Amino acid sequence: MLIPISWINELIDIEKISLNSLVEKLTLAGFEVEDIIETNIFQNKEIVLDISATANRSDSISVRGIVEEISALTNISRRMSSYNSSQFNCNDQIRNHFKVETKNLLNDCSIFSNLIVTNLTNKPSPKWIKKKLIACGVTVENNLIDIQNYILLETGYPFEFYDLEKISNTSESNNLNIKLQNLEKSITITGTNDIEYKLDHETPVITANNNIISIAGIIPNQAYEYTSNTKSLLIEGSIFGSKKIRQISRKIGVRTDRSARYEKGLNSGNFIDAASRLILLLQMYDDSLEFKLHTAIQIPQQKPNIITLKYNNLIEILGPIKVENEKELLSLDPKIISNYLERLNFEIEFDQKKLEWLIRVPESRTADITREIDLIEEIARLHGFNNFTSFIPTIIQIGKQDSNYQIRKKFINCFLNEGLNELIKYSLVKDNFDCSIKLINPLLQDCSFLRQTGLLNLVTASSENIKQANLPIEGFEFGHNFYTDNKNNYKEKEVISGIFGGRQKKINWSEKSKSLSWFEAKGKIEKIFTKLKINVTWEQKQFSNFGKVYENVFHPYRTANLLILKNQSFGIFGQIHPLLAKKMSLPIQTYLFEFDFNILCKHLEKNNLILYKNYSSYPKVIKDISFIINENITYSEITDLISKNGSQFLTNITLLDQYKGKDMSKNTHSLCIQLTFQSNESTLITSEIEKILSNVNFILEKELNAVFRF
Repeated sequence: MLIPISWINELIDIEKISLNSLVEKLTLAGFEVEDIIETNIFQNKEIVLDISATANRSDSISVRGIVEEISALTNISRRMSSYNSSQFNCNDQIRNHFKVETKNLLNDCSIFSNLIVTNLTNKPSPKWIKKKLIACGVTVENNLIDIQNYILLETGYPFEFYDLEKISNTSESNNLNIKLQNLEKSITITGTNDIEYKLDHETPVITANNNIISIAGIIPNQAYEYTSNTKSLLIEGSIFGSKKIRQISRKIGVRTDRSARYEKGLNSGNFIDAASRLILLLQMYDDSLEFKLHTAIQIPQQKPNIITLKYNNLIEILGPIKVENEKELLSLDPKIISNYLERLNFEIEFDQKKLEWLIRVPESRTADITREIDLIEEIARLHGFNNFTSFIPTIIQIGKQDSNYQIRKKFINCFLNEGLNELIKYSLVKDNFDCSIKLINPLLQDCSFLRQTGLLNLVTASSENIKQANLPIEGFEFGHNFYTDNKNNYKEKEVISGIFGGRQKKINWSEKSKSLSWFEAKGKIEKIFTKLKINVTWEQKQFSNFGKVYENVFHPYRTANLLILKNQSFGIFGQIHPLLAKKMSLPIQTYLFEFDFNILCKHLEKNNLILYKNYSSYPKVIKDISFIINENITYSEITDLISKNGSQFLTNITLLDQYKGKDMSKNTHSLCIQLTFQSNESTLITSEIEKILSNVNFILEKELNAVFRF
């Protein structure tokens, strides 16, 4: 918005204020001065400010609105322009004709008025109007267009002019029937920009004697356009709702200066003054013209917005102010606050005891001043945001990491040590299941549901990684899943989801690269829980019991339920479903897991006591035993038997090798197990260890029919 300094100075005395100071005050108050332009108009130097107003301040998109702001910011009273005439005052006349009724108004229109002007003559526009229009970047055309543009710039209210003689063959206003109504059927009209517009059913239009003279609030009908030779005018001034104008403007594909003003949300606060100013300009232009108010209707005015402002709330939010040569922090004085509110044209009642203000907001500011915080912001604008003290509060006590954070760090370290990377995925997904929770107003179709499992996101990410000629992803994620309970209440829980496997790796230098087997993947998860001192039970159960969410994700026969403490289920681990692996082009040896983080947290919070034992300074004795045994005997049965008979010196049991070849009997395999012995009191001698080993061998032969290899 371009505004010349000379125009501002007509309405408020700013000659004693430097240009830089004025620009700084406007910018800090929310009206950024984007540029300062120097130009010559009619051989006179002119300084023009390019001011950008905020979207919620429709009252400030005019010269008068900016002058109101400057007056409040500088505490300088406004003054009457030298181009005003005291001989003609139609303000009271217009105000008296406005009837408070709603029968002829649509729901999205708050004021509808029409003025008849006759005895017009073709005279050039005054030089002072031309000068201001040129300074504001508006092209000078003819007398009527110039006045129409001028009143829009000065007051911010758009008025539409029509040629009255084209509407009616008679100049008698009593014969005019002007209405604001919705179309009953589709029709096509040509606008003043020579473009045809197809108007649908129920488009709001203005009619005069059943002729459509304009699309309401947007553009007039070309058939009733005025010219410089027009002798009589119909002037229409209305206030339309921003939402309705925006919808119609977008629908028919046109945006005019008038519709742009309505889209910002004009209110009726200063409308009558603007209409009076328009009549005054026409009278100054030609004192022989006659005018008559034909229609003036407005809807009943709402009660003034009354807001309570508490001094304590204001000080708590804004803080102390900067005062020169003062060491102590001071707060805004209530008298200064009252002065700021009065400068903003607010009606106030101050309670000295309660330190509260009862404030009536003027009609021009009801759109953006609705709460106490809005009033506090206005006071901060006038005082200057840069005049408040900013400081970092003193930290009395340094915070500490809560147990949830510490447990999360432990899990992260364990997963990282196993070669998994931490991943982050969206909680919003595309529809995956019949019972998914749908968002009411999603931004994207692919993010329209709340996820019920994070595994599908990880599977998709790994698939995309492979498509980019990279290795499958091995990672984990802390995320949230959403579901509904039996009573259809929405629930949310935090989980740890993960994916790994599928990569060809060498376990032994002499062997070929191979993927993880199910038991090796299971061992990887067990290793993590062992580090965290969590005793986990693996349970095999029918796949249907895992829930529909996991049916198409996990392998139906290679999936386990994980239990903790008193058989409390906290998660699921298994191999990827073959059909899903094929669909996503993933290796079949891909493994997935999802654990309930809250259950694991509660369990680990109870394990607060850590027991330590002395490290033995005596040497270890390591012995290997190899034997052939039936492959149907589980490894846990073997280790349990060895532990019970290995004496108190047996500290560790490790499986070194498993062998199964052609020279082996059917249903048997060879195991090599390493036993570690150590005492905390003395050095173990060979005879003691041999005696223990002999006993272990005897028990294995007797109980499990093991055949030892030497």
